[in-house]
Amino acid sequence: MNFSDNKPLNSILNGLFRPYAQRVPDVKTVTSSMKELGLISKQEDIVNDHIAFRTLGVPNLGISSFERIFLHHGYTKQDHYFFSQKKLDAYWYKPPHDGYPRVFISELKVESLSKKAQQIIHHYTKEIHEDPINQIDLDNVDDVVNFLHKALWELPEIDDYNALLAESEYGAWVLYNRYYLNHYTISVHELPAPYNELASFNEFLKLIGVKLNDAGGEIKISRDQLLRQSSTVAQTIPATFANGKTAEIAGSYVEFAERLPLPQYAKLPKEKLTNSHRREGFETGNADKIFESTFSDQINKRS
Repeated sequence: MNFSDNKPLNSILNGLFRPYAQRVPDVKTVTSSMKELGLISKQEDIVNDHIAFRTLGVPNLGISSFERIFLHHGYTKQDHYFFSQKKLDAYWYKPPHDGYPRVFISELKVESLSKKAQQIIHHYTKEIHEDPINQIDLDNVDDVVNFLHKALWELPEIDDYNALLAESEYGAWVLYNRYYLNHYTISVHELPAPYNELASFNEFLKLIGVKLNDAGGEIKISRDQLLRQSSTVAQTIPATFANGKTAEIAGSYVEFAERLPLPQYAKLPKEKLTNSHRREGFETGNADKIFESTFSDQINKRS
C-alpha cells in the first residue's frame, strides 16, 4: 500500500503504513517473496482490501470518535457487526472511490466487562475529558498521522495489562498499542493465477515460513461462500511498561482476502470484474476468528 501523490488521504494512509510495515516483519517477508515469484514488481502493486483499527468504548473515545477521521476524508459508514463472545461492536467504511482501502473499526464494549476490567480501563482513560479529535486539524496530514501514533493515556502497568489480558485480549492489545494500525489486507483475487485463489496463496505463505492463524480453520469462509479470509499470527514486539518493566506482547499482523464475484457476474472475464461485481462488506463469523490473530493461543503456537 503506497500512494504516490500528495492528496491528504494518500499521505495519511502512507503515514500509517510506513511504521506499520517496519513493525511487522511479515510485511517484508511476504512482499519480498511475492516479488521473487513475479506476482508483483513493487510493493505499490499490491491492492489493499482494507485496514483495521481497534478502539475502547469509553466516553470521548471509541468508534464515534475515531471514525471522524475517515468520514472527513470521504468514507461512508456501512454495516454494523456485533461479536457477543468478544464483547465487540464494529462498522466498516466504504472509501471515496476505488483504489483506496476499506476501513474496519471495532470497539470493545467496556461496560460489558467485569468491574475489575472496567476499573483498569477507566483508570487510564479517565483524564480524557473531551473527544481528542476536536484537538486536531483533520486536513493537516501531520496532525492526523501524529495523533494515530501518540499516547492518549499513560503507559500501563504490566500487572494491569496482564489482568486485562486474562479477560479481554482485545482490550489489553488496545491498552498498550492504542490506535496503531492493527492490520492491512492483501487482495488476493487481484493477483495472477493460480495465486488469485486464497487456498493457493496460503500454500505459498506456508512455503515461505509465514505462520497462519488457524482459529476456525486457516481459511475463514462467509456463509454465502463469497468472502474468504486468512491472516498471519501477530509477531510479538518488545513492550516497555510503566516503571520500566518489559515483556513480549502481540503486535500487528497481515490479512489476506479473496472476494469472489456475485452470482450474476460469475461468468464475467477477470479483466472486466470491478469491486461492484464482487462480494462487498464483511462477515461476523470470519472477523471473529481474524481478531484472534493477536491472541495468546495463536501466538503460543508460533513460538
